[in-house]
Amino acid sequence: MMYPLLACSIIVLTVVIERAIFWLKADRGSDPVLVDSVLELARTGDWEAVREKTRDTGDYVVRILIAGILHRDFSMAKAMESAAADVIRTMNRFMPVMDTMITVAPLLGIFGTVIGIIASFDMLGSSGIEHPEAVTAGIAQALLTTATGLGIAILTVFPYNYFNTRIETAIMNIEKHTTSLEIVYEKLDKQMAADGKELP
Repeated sequence: MMYPLLACSIIVLTVVIERAIFWLKADRGSDPVLVDSVLELARTGDWEAVREKTRDTGDYVVRILIAGILHRDFSMAKAMESAAADVIRTMNRFMPVMDTMITVAPLLGIFGTVIGIIASFDMLGSSGIEHPEAVTAGIAQALLTTATGLGIAILTVFPYNYFNTRIETAIMNIEKHTTSLEIVYEKLDKQMAADGKELP
């Protein structure tokens, strides 16, 4: 059973590295000042300035806001909801794999131990108690699979919880700024209507 456990450890390590790189890129692309700038320009309805400022941005919040602005004449909220769903789906990529490994690795370890203990007792039945050291050595070796499986699960829990926390924080950040844009646009709409003008 050590071979499946080795495969589990390789999968976990690969996913952790991939997710770490993903979040590093997300942090590099993050631009809170640009987000605030987009909301400020939206207050005045200066959509051309928004387009110029957000050209080639790597901030996922800005991209979601832009999706709403581009579809403001139809359904800003639904456009941002759809864009946010794509972003969150990307953030959740491979997270189920880590969750599965946390559950499967200890079970594989226990399964390996059970098989090893059965083999040890078979040896005890065939050789009697004249060579107990062979049986105890076999049991000790079998217990290694349980220790390995638990070790993989324990080491996976920490990055799994960290990445989940990052996702939850990102979702709250998205909700905060998309709601702000909706409020800003509604205020602009009412202001324009009061002035007898149409939204740009």
